[in-house]
Formats: sequence, structure tokens, C-alpha cells
Amino acid sequence: MTSLRTTFTLDEELAVRARELGINISAAARQGVADAVRAALARADRDAYLRQPETSDSFWTEAEAWGQP
Repeated sequence: MTSLRTTFTLDEELAVRARELGINISAAARQGVADAVRAALARADRDAYLRQPETSDSFWTEAEAWGQP
């Protein structure tokens, strides 16, 4: 996977505490962005479902019956 260099602003006290605790700020930022993307995708999927929920379709009921002896 190709990486993209980016810059972000972090509260100075938070950065100092992270360094004191041995937290890799870059790794933590990557994980935070990945978590935010997953959450946004889940919200988008849920919103799409709410806009157009699944409905019953008699075709599938009939199709299931075809497989029964």
C-alpha cells in the first residue's frame, strides 16, 4: 500500500504525553483515521438502507420452493 504524507495539528500537551508514554503518534493517527473511515462507511450504509430498506419479494419465496423436493 502506498503511503501519503500529510500534516495535522495536535495539542502540544497531548503530543508531549504521547511521547512520554511511548505512543507512536503516526501509528495512532493512522489507526484513528482508519477507525473514522470505517465508522463513516457504516453510517453511510445504514443511511442508505434507511432511505431504501429491503422489501419482501415473492420471487425469492418461489425460488426457495424450487429447491425443495
